[in-house]
Amino acid sequence: MNDRPILISAAAVAPMDRPIIRDAGVFCAAGRIIAVGPISEIRRSLPPHEELHLGHALLLPGLINAHVHLELSGCDSSDSPGGNSFGDWIRSLPQRTGRLTPEYPQRVAAAVEVGVQQCLRYGVTAVGDISAQPDITRPLLRHGPLRVVSFGEALGLAKARDRFDKSLTSAIDGEMASDHLRIGLSPHAPYTVDLQGYDECVRLAKQKQIPLATHLAETPDEETFLRSQQGLFRDLWNSLGTWADDVQTFDGPPIAFARAIGLLDVPTILAHVNYAADDHLSMLAAGQASVVYCPRTHAYFDHKPHRWREMLARGTNVAIGTDSCASSPNLNLVDDLRLLWRRHGHAVDSELLWSLVTINAARALQWDGRIGSITPGKLADFTAFSFVGDVDPLAAVLEDDSTLPLATWIAGRKVG
Repeated sequence: MNDRPILISAAAVAPMDRPIIRDAGVFCAAGRIIAVGPISEIRRSLPPHEELHLGHALLLPGLINAHVHLELSGCDSSDSPGGNSFGDWIRSLPQRTGRLTPEYPQRVAAAVEVGVQQCLRYGVTAVGDISAQPDITRPLLRHGPLRVVSFGEALGLAKARDRFDKSLTSAIDGEMASDHLRIGLSPHAPYTVDLQGYDECVRLAKQKQIPLATHLAETPDEETFLRSQQGLFRDLWNSLGTWADDVQTFDGPPIAFARAIGLLDVPTILAHVNYAADDHLSMLAAGQASVVYCPRTHAYFDHKPHRWREMLARGTNVAIGTDSCASSPNLNLVDDLRLLWRRHGHAVDSELLWSLVTINAARALQWDGRIGSITPGKLADFTAFSFVGDVDPLAAVLEDDSTLPLATWIAGRKVG
């Protein structure tokens, strides 16, 4: 595909903001969508253009992975010595990533390239990337082709509080911002960032008008740590020799903590939220935050069933992410949807599942005005899958575990 106007036709187009269109076409020019509809209708009054016929295929908006750690793409989820022990998994990361070696910057850069290529191969055109090393990752990502909200990670408390201040400075540095890369901020989690740190992140995000993301309610140990500074996360800080008893506690669960510090008052991404009681669901529904559920990582750690369907029913925006290759086999976002499709006995509507990686994910990243649906005026980001028979194509792609995208486009240019 080149810069000339082009008409892409397929047996089915799923715009995601309206029902599937059969025997449809999408007309694009200058990297944007100009028209979408039945091919017989939109062909009537088009300027000179090229045509691409996909045949018996489904054309979708480019998929959006709302929570990923690209710099962990060099890991293998099967090599963690801790199995589904979250504590052992955390302890294993420095060795698995080479964090303490001189080659670490090169390993991060190589992992990012692996992650980007996986995303493109699996039909993903935009991501919300959590970056602990934004000085390394952002120069690699700023020119695309992937669209990235780069959430620079800030963390450090107790005797390591100075690490928070340093990481925060790197996290909000906007020098690498571009049309493909947007700067975001991620206070890591309630067990690595204190209340004052979260307050500062919320204030800076509002001041600089940048999106926020954080890990929240990922394990039951989080609430124990917030309330009493005991349990798994206290043991981890003790093992590092960096604990101090002046860290402020919070007498409540993580979601109440998020509300108290203002994270629910702005469109924050809350990654995981694996543990939520009924009153916590009400708190989420009353706020502006989005939840990003990572099904295969959730299964890897053997968490109790996620309440994502109840969150959706109450009005919370829910999207899907892969998390990282350190806890998921790969960055194939469709495989996370397939897990949900199998787990719920096909009782979940296929279009609803695909909305979690298109419209809902774009809303979570605050990019819903640009991507997430095949809508005139939006960017020409697409992915296409073949399917067999006169069936629901959205369901057909979920049924076939072996199906990979035929092709993927960003701004009308083929990238995979």
